[in-house]
Amino acid sequence: MLTRRLPPTVEPYRAAANQETIEGLVDLEKLARLKIEIGPQQGDAVVKLQFDIDTQRRHLIDGDLEADLMIPCRRCLQPMAVSVASHFKLAVVSDDALAATVPSDYEPVLVDNEQLDLLEAIEDELILSLPQVVYHDEADCAVSREQLSSGEASVEEAARPDNPFDVLKSLKGKL
Repeated sequence: MLTRRLPPTVEPYRAAANQETIEGLVDLEKLARLKIEIGPQQGDAVVKLQFDIDTQRRHLIDGDLEADLMIPCRRCLQPMAVSVASHFKLAVVSDDALAATVPSDYEPVLVDNEQLDLLEAIEDELILSLPQVVYHDEADCAVSREQLSSGEASVEEAARPDNPFDVLKSLKGKL
């Protein structure tokens, strides 16, 4: 079991040159954008990052993360436990022009003064790996199917709207 915290920043060029592997925990309470997205969290995300350089001399990060999150159910809005896992590939770039040259297999990540904000990059990947829609099982949800229905569908015959070409039909016979 990991007990070591991930450093907030890292020198990705040095780490890639040394082919370092960094493993550690990220405190979910410190991820402000994640809190805005799904609410306050407790616990840690487990992260493993492998730094490397490819044959084109690109500095790459191959990463895995796992976290147990509390995400609000879209039906009853009560939090429910959801396990999230993600495998991601990042290419380290120093400006936007280099980001355009990154292969499609990799996502560009911008470094500032040869320092990568590791927590921000992990938070980005965690947000991207969130499921689109989360629901409790129907039996476990505080909102039942009957409460979700909006009543019987009214079967009213809609009045046929005036057709602007009806005038042309009447003129056609007069010519």
